Parts: sequence; structure tokens; C-alpha cells
Amino acid sequence: MRSELAAATRRYRKTEADHEEARRGAISASLAALRAGVGPAEVERLSPFTGAYLRKLAREEGIPPAAPGPKRSA
Repeated sequence: MRSELAAATRRYRKTEADHEEARRGAISASLAALRAGVGPAEVERLSPFTGAYLRKLAREEGIPPAAPGPKRSA
């Protein structure tokens, strides 16, 4: 029983580290896309992050807000 628990804990910690590494990679790629001019709506669609979180990250990195898009008619 103890060995199963220890093995499960090791797997948990490994996947936790892998998830954090993947999260940092997704943040980096999202910010790079914004800097390259990819629209925020598309970055949101392609990333695992919400628009609000992407805006927060962008402001923290000094990326200016995107220009407003064209108005849609109803």
C-alpha cells in the first residue's frame, strides 16, 4: 500500500511540473502571437486562456491594447 501511494505521489508531482512547464510555454507563445499582431480574439481561440487573462498578461508585459475592431451591424 505504501509503495502505491509513493508511486502515485511521484506521478502527481511529475505531471504537476510538466503542466507548469506547458503553461509557461503557452503563455510565452500567446504573448509572442500578440506581439506579432495576431488579434486577441484569435489568440484566445487558439490558446487555453480567457480573453481577460490574456489582457492581464499583455498589460504586465507592456503590450498595448489592440485597436478596436469594426462595428458589427445587428
